[in-house]
Amino acid sequence: MKIAVIGGTGLIGSQVVRNLNAAGHQAVPHSLTTGIDILTGQGVDESLAGAEVVVNLTNSPTFDAASPAFFRTSMDNLLAAARRAGAGHFVILSIVGVDQVPELDYYRAKTLQEDILKAGPVPYSIVRATQFMEFIDAVLTWTADENTVRLPRTPIQPIAAADVAAAVAEVAAGAPLGGTLDVAGPDAYPLDELGRITLAARGDKRTVTTDDTAGMFAAVQGDVLTPGDGARIAPTHYTAWLK
Repeated sequence: MKIAVIGGTGLIGSQVVRNLNAAGHQAVPHSLTTGIDILTGQGVDESLAGAEVVVNLTNSPTFDAASPAFFRTSMDNLLAAARRAGAGHFVILSIVGVDQVPELDYYRAKTLQEDILKAGPVPYSIVRATQFMEFIDAVLTWTADENTVRLPRTPIQPIAAADVAAAVAEVAAGAPLGGTLDVAGPDAYPLDELGRITLAARGDKRTVTTDDTAGMFAAVQGDVLTPGDGARIAPTHYTAWLK
């Protein structure tokens, strides 16, 4: 099966391409570096020609109020091209609980992306993942100084990028879900506790201070970023991943 992976050179996309090709499919990565511009439409039709499945793993360059425009334009261009190419399946990667945090511009933008896909002309699947383990270090920098990292108690259930890629590849190779699959790591932590575990593993002597007003995740209410019933639980534990 020929599968066009848009954003196929990034953290998740490169692994999705590798997994699909190892399974015997013809997965082709596309990105700005390969000459495709999903905002202007340059190279889109050529990249999707003959594709039976389109996997869109691109992301907005910003997480602010400009992000909805990115997803609207890019999805409109890609869905129209997928229809012209005769693709029978369109897959995106989203976030567990994304529609439960309207206070965040980026989460509203990702919800918009989902809604555009659902209303579009191509049968679809949405894979929603929890926060990537690979991004936890970046999260710790948002509210840190040389001595202290301030973090809220927001519950999260981190997942390894390799496990996300495996789920996306499996969904892309199958029949359209016409709905959503949630995937998550096996262990849930309050974010402040996760920060302490991470710093200790890194040999970082800074102190984590619990501050429920600190950083982007302070806007999250309750445990909406952790999966509900029916989620697929990935095998990689955060403590093992850290090692």
